[in-house]
Amino acid sequence: MPKMKTHRGAAKRFKVTGTGKLKRFKAFKSHILTKKSQKRKRNFRKATIVSHGDTMRITQLLPYK
Repeated sequence: MPKMKTHRGAAKRFKVTGTGKLKRFKAFKSHILTKKSQKRKRNFRKATIVSHGDTMRITQLLPYK
């Protein structure tokens, strides 16, 4: 049976932490920023953990992580 392929788009967007959780960066930070507060924009810079329901789907895209 051939090797499974890693989804390259998912590999660039998600990193696996030491405990096995998936880390991602937040959306809504690229444009239309004038109406967003400084505090909100600052929080967009921080990474967050992927929810459990999404983790199941993303791990299928990253078979060797």
